[in-house]
Amino acid sequence: MAERSGRCACGAVRWQTRGPVLRAGHCHRDSCRRATASLVQSFFGVLRDSVRWQGALAAHLSSQGRVQRQFCPGCSTRITCQSQARTTGTPLYAATPDDPAQVRPQAHFQYSERRPWLQIADTLPKYAGSACDGPAEPTQGDPA
Repeated sequence: MAERSGRCACGAVRWQTRGPVLRAGHCHRDSCRRATASLVQSFFGVLRDSVRWQGALAAHLSSQGRVQRQFCPGCSTRITCQSQARTTGTPLYAATPDDPAQVRPQAHFQYSERRPWLQIADTLPKYAGSACDGPAEPTQGDPA
């Protein structure tokens, strides 16, 4: 298994993992977009026990207290979020790896919540639900 590492913008918080990538993709969920101030939240998940941290993470609760979003207290880079629904995995934000080529998105999740004017031209599967909701039916294409 490949060693992966990443960091925040200022380098005060670093992470390393040798675990497998459990899932990787783009989340279009409204709360995820708002928490990262972006059109999509790109992420990849690894086993929680496989991540080694250097530096202190700050955190705040969101989604009615069900999600703890963690970030660097120095530069405010979002690093990860921990959900009460997922106790074995840790999603890491896809902008944080030192080598971005080590992780490739596999699908779009919560595609039904995407911005209606956002046109996605890639060929990745597009799921109406979430990565943690279990099997989801693919959403076929964008509406006009």
